[in-house]
Amino acid sequence: MSSAPLVHRFGLRAAAAGALVLSLALAGCSGGAGGSTVSSAPAAKPSLAFTGPNGEKPGALSELALTSAEQAKVKAGNYTAAFVWHTTSDLVNAVEKSARAEFQKLGIKVVASTQANFNAATQANNLQTVLALHPSIIVTIAVDPTSAAKAFQPAVAAGTKLVIMTTPPAGYTAGKEFVSIVTENLTEAGRDDAEILGDALGKQGEVGYLSFNANFWFTNQRDKAFKDWLAYEYPKMSIVDSEGFADENATQTIAAAMIAKHPDMKGIYVSWATAAQGVLAAIKASGRTDIKLVTNDLDTTLGAAMVSGNNVAGMVGNGSVGVGKGLALASAYGVLGKTAPALVASDPAKVTKSNLDQGWKADYGTKPPSSVTGG
Repeated sequence: MSSAPLVHRFGLRAAAAGALVLSLALAGCSGGAGGSTVSSAPAAKPSLAFTGPNGEKPGALSELALTSAEQAKVKAGNYTAAFVWHTTSDLVNAVEKSARAEFQKLGIKVVASTQANFNAATQANNLQTVLALHPSIIVTIAVDPTSAAKAFQPAVAAGTKLVIMTTPPAGYTAGKEFVSIVTENLTEAGRDDAEILGDALGKQGEVGYLSFNANFWFTNQRDKAFKDWLAYEYPKMSIVDSEGFADENATQTIAAAMIAKHPDMKGIYVSWATAAQGVLAAIKASGRTDIKLVTNDLDTTLGAAMVSGNNVAGMVGNGSVGVGKGLALASAYGVLGKTAPALVASDPAKVTKSNLDQGWKADYGTKPPSSVTGG
């Protein structure tokens, strides 16, 4: 939802504009500084609770629903929508496809879709271009929440309904500047990551940890959940190196150094899939067939590597079809003036080689493409 992260990739390329912040979901940097995090004391059982950027408590996607009369009213409204994304990825494409399908059912016309390559200035320019089309609705993830607070103010002033996938502009609150946040269950996703990697390594071994080096609520909580559940469920596993990245294009260099420094390391966690591509390249370049990788968001590059090789243990899907539908339904709430839940979350899913077809279908609504399966 990268992650993202999403941030998530929930996601996920450098984010600029001063104090860099992100995810796109799916978009985290919990423990992003270098060093070792090995604990000898038994870990306490982690909580599965998580909160939104303003302390919102998540509800289920099923809380978003329209009556027949409400649907008819939306259809009669001639509303339009635009997507102002943070980046492009398999996750973003899947979410948008699902949202578009629901918009079509509701009679809402999509007039634009933009992506910013994780650049806040580019997103601000994209927003100005989109606003010239006077959309009724904008679906977005803020690249940099701090600068986005000013950049998105013209949309708020124009009465455009903002619906957020993971990360709103800083200081914006549900029911005021935006309608709702629609994302994945972050703590469940982090636990799924830990279980995929733990099971792949036989419940023991040294692990590396790469997280997005920013204060980003979405990815921070998912990453922390991975650490907490790994420590709790797999006491014979230890994180021996934690590194942060500001640019997902830098992850190959970071991972290469990590692998060289820790020859006994057998697993690596990365915040989201597009950042994990560089880590996979580093693992392959090292010739290490024994290092297993886990990350968030389903990705064709990683999926193909999982099918054909040994280095990708699995990926955690965001429930993208549900997130996309939820974003569209929340948009309808906005144009109707109906109060939406401040935060709703989909259920993530563990996807490994053994359940690839089922997991891909559940997350993206389709079978994995031939580029993944080799068929």
